[in-house]
Amino acid sequence: MVSGERIVRANGVELCVETFGDAADPAVLLVHGASASMLWWEQELCERIAARGRHVVRFDNRDTGRSASWPPGRPGYSLRDMTDDAIGVLDALGIERAHVAGRSMAGAIAAGAALRHRERVTALTLVSTSPGGPGLPPMSPEFVSFTGSGGPDPGDAAAVVDYVTGLMRVFSGPSPYFDEQAMRALAVRDVARAASIASCLANHFLIELDEDARLEAIDVPTCVVHGERDPVFPLPHAHALRERIPGAELLVLPRAGHELPAPFWDTFADTVAGRPPLAVGAPAG
Repeated sequence: MVSGERIVRANGVELCVETFGDAADPAVLLVHGASASMLWWEQELCERIAARGRHVVRFDNRDTGRSASWPPGRPGYSLRDMTDDAIGVLDALGIERAHVAGRSMAGAIAAGAALRHRERVTALTLVSTSPGGPGLPPMSPEFVSFTGSGGPDPGDAAAVVDYVTGLMRVFSGPSPYFDEQAMRALAVRDVARAASIASCLANHFLIELDEDARLEAIDVPTCVVHGERDPVFPLPHAHALRERIPGAELLVLPRAGHELPAPFWDTFADTVAGRPPLAVGAPAG
């Protein structure tokens, strides 16, 4: 069952949310990373998680999708505010506790929620993210070159779609799972529904990264999910993250990049439904 998109008041701002499944089931809150609206937690993936007896919530972060936006280049909020937004979404929906899954930049949001709102978080899934710190391998030259190219004209929707599709290709890196048709279709939908493309493209990269980094203090069940060939945060980032969080498990997606490819959706749905596999083989093909 899909509830449809709606605007809620959360942490003092208007955010767009959508839910899947039975509200009486244990909740899973999906939080995406920089400049990504909730659409990048694909609807079919959400439905597969809901089919495993979970009430799935996805939402547009500030400056993405239909949620509140700030002037381009002047976000006026921090990563900690975005963490409080996630808890505010739970408040707005009357959800007491949730398994929180954070992807890429939102790994820090999810971890921050577990540290500062421990009573609200039942478990964590941290996807394609990093603990930061010295000694970890850098981002790939291809990713750095692409993101440093200046980006598209925000007023040219077709150029933005091309840029986002190209970015998804770079995120995929040497992975064989990149689906250009599916990524372009998502980009078209994302651009069409964004309150401010200019703000979406810029503001998350300008916010203060003030979230709590005491990963060793996390005391909820945690699974780190990471692509074997991630070009943004190479695999040692995932190993470092697992080592810092007590009892954390690591699920490596063979041959995947900085993505959550459709062939692994059932594996991921099992993971957030509380049945995390400790090893997974590469899908055929």
